[in-house]
Amino acid sequence: MVDVDELRRRPAQVVPDGVGWRYIHFDVKRLAAGDRLGGTSGDNETALIVLAGTASIEVEGQHFDGVGGRQSVWERRPPSLVLLPGGCAYTVHAEQTLELVIAGATATGRERAPRLIEPPDMLIEERGSGQTARRVHHLLPPSAEADRLILVEVYTPGGNWSSFPPHKHDTDDPPRESELEELYYYHVEPATGFALQRVYVADGSLDATIAARDGDLVLVPRGYHVVGATPGHDCYYLNVMAGNGRLWAFRLDPAYAHLMNWTKPPGT
Repeated sequence: MVDVDELRRRPAQVVPDGVGWRYIHFDVKRLAAGDRLGGTSGDNETALIVLAGTASIEVEGQHFDGVGGRQSVWERRPPSLVLLPGGCAYTVHAEQTLELVIAGATATGRERAPRLIEPPDMLIEERGSGQTARRVHHLLPPSAEADRLILVEVYTPGGNWSSFPPHKHDTDDPPRESELEELYYYHVEPATGFALQRVYVADGSLDATIAARDGDLVLVPRGYHVVGATPGHDCYYLNVMAGNGRLWAFRLDPAYAHLMNWTKPPGT
């Protein structure tokens, strides 16, 4: 059995170990106004996602000014991000207090220029209904020009279910299913609350139920997964997915497949 603490990360950081976790790099940086952060994308396609605040980002002589702008994720409008190919040095200058996600996956070697992706470029979806209603922002969908990364953020009202019906994408069987590992980076409002996430496989060798608090990171290396927002506490999560390709195809848990009440928008 997998221990819960193998899936929940505090602080919210992860790098591939080459075995159970192969693709996704993830880190969160919090900068005060005026702070600078330097780094490199190395061998990874890397997204610099400004979850909250505003930043200027310099990449290999290119300047992207005024990136971001929402004061917190709870403004419920999409963020801005800069997508980097491998081998890029960058500097982030925080113009305001900044929550910055650095998400990456091994680059494929295709030549692409760094680019700014802003809210007008992103699809907003109202998914599900009733107790499964949630709001989805497709930051970097499968139809976007990218190597491996797929980026989505989801808002689930208190008392509702999300990532529903429980589904998996751990088997390379296109077009029915694609192999993608995934992580969830959580915020909860009010921050004293929590969300519940279950990650499980049919034979029971993995079956973990996690109380995800504000700022937690939960890994989904394989298996079915589903999220419940506890009553009175709205749930936000940023999903990062990556695998051999960028097809997002999943299988539903047969016990819940009859409750499917949404269809994938074009391009996702």
